[in-house]
Amino acid sequence: MAKRVAIVGAGVSGLASIKCCLEEGLEPTCFERSDDLGGLWRFTTKVCSVTKCPDFTVTGQWEVVTQHEGKQESAIFDAVMVCTGFLTDPYLPLDSFPGINTFKGQYFHSRQYKYPNIFKDKRVLVVGMGNSGTDIAVEASHLAEKVFLSTTGGAWVISRVFDSGYPWDMVFTTRFQNMLRNSLPTPIVNWLLARKMNSWFHHANYGVVPEDRTQLREPVLNDELPGCIITGKVLIKPSIKEVKENSVIFNNTPKEEPIDIIVFATGYTFAFPFLDESVVKVENGQASLYKYIFPAHLPKPTLAVIGLIKPLGSIIPTGETQARWVVRVLKGINKLPPQSVMIEEVNARKENKPSGFGLCYCKALQEDYITYIDELLTYINAKPNLLSMLLTDPRLGLTIFFGPSTPYQFRLTGPGKWEGARNAILTQWDRTFKVTKTRSVQESPSPFASLLKLLSLLALLMAIFLIFL
Repeated sequence: MAKRVAIVGAGVSGLASIKCCLEEGLEPTCFERSDDLGGLWRFTTKVCSVTKCPDFTVTGQWEVVTQHEGKQESAIFDAVMVCTGFLTDPYLPLDSFPGINTFKGQYFHSRQYKYPNIFKDKRVLVVGMGNSGTDIAVEASHLAEKVFLSTTGGAWVISRVFDSGYPWDMVFTTRFQNMLRNSLPTPIVNWLLARKMNSWFHHANYGVVPEDRTQLREPVLNDELPGCIITGKVLIKPSIKEVKENSVIFNNTPKEEPIDIIVFATGYTFAFPFLDESVVKVENGQASLYKYIFPAHLPKPTLAVIGLIKPLGSIIPTGETQARWVVRVLKGINKLPPQSVMIEEVNARKENKPSGFGLCYCKALQEDYITYIDELLTYINAKPNLLSMLLTDPRLGLTIFFGPSTPYQFRLTGPGKWEGARNAILTQWDRTFKVTKTRSVQESPSPFASLLKLLSLLALLMAIFLIFL
């Protein structure tokens, strides 16, 4: 009989978990409190509690109590995969904004924002320069009378269109780039990063340069913000000193600015209200989870958290890779290390001691995308063997090492192997530019093309030699 697995949440991590359970012959049931999606899901069903069964130390089973249309139900599951993510509860620290209770205009958290029409002919203040806040400020600038974007620490702003028109993530997230970054001292990496970010526009001149450049902060992806700033459509301001009935005073600027609407893009917190703290405890924005997944102290590894991580890369393949490992642990194919080893690693991660090399992933839940996924792939024997590929299939090996680290690489071998993965990797750039090459053009051959190709080949061979010495 297939093991029954309760999946809490039908977001991207929940969907990946369902798929991985089905691939391994498990029986998933997904509980989703909203009314989106369908299939093997239970709509508008709130998970009230997930508790250990009395014989948990023997069976590892959980009792899941849910509520649907006011009626509670209880069911026993062999395992639970929690896929609620870290964007569950809007963080709205109104106490940090003196006078907000006297404000006569409208204010709300960015999670409530849907359409820009509410900003028409209004004076809008967006608090918080993350991706949501920046997107809202830019959208509002097309309709509002005036838009202010308040930031405490600034941020690096990246265009989605990177060097030579390539998508930024396909250039930045490569195994070669990652290896190069991780081999350099952190101050040098930070200096190179700042130089690269300022090559698009000088962040200090636009008032958005990060104040703390030693610790990695999620970059802001927005192609329009610099243009909105330079044309005066968006005005960058410091943190708020005081909110009045119809205006706001910013720090270091005595002038009052009339404001009609305040949008608080102040982020999110996460919690697991259906779990007892003895199972998963959240402290200082992180949970005590081995590899961000398993509670290290449980005698049976039958509860896993998927997607509670902030990699410098896509969360979707990260969550799927986590789920691929988890379902094999649930089936008993893969084993976890002893509790003492897991607890020691969890405690070491909580200390957030920088290594001194590469980017500084010092904030809660931050992780190196390629390094982390490779580690999980190793557990399920699905990590690409580059050295072997360079000998048996050099074209594929070089493409994997120097090209984009796309999820096709995670399906070359091991469980879930896909026969079309190799061809997909070798043709990924063709698909990338299919949408842009809607007009045929003939490129003029360069007299230096052959020389450049030769130099590039020599550089590749030298890099490979240095890596595998």
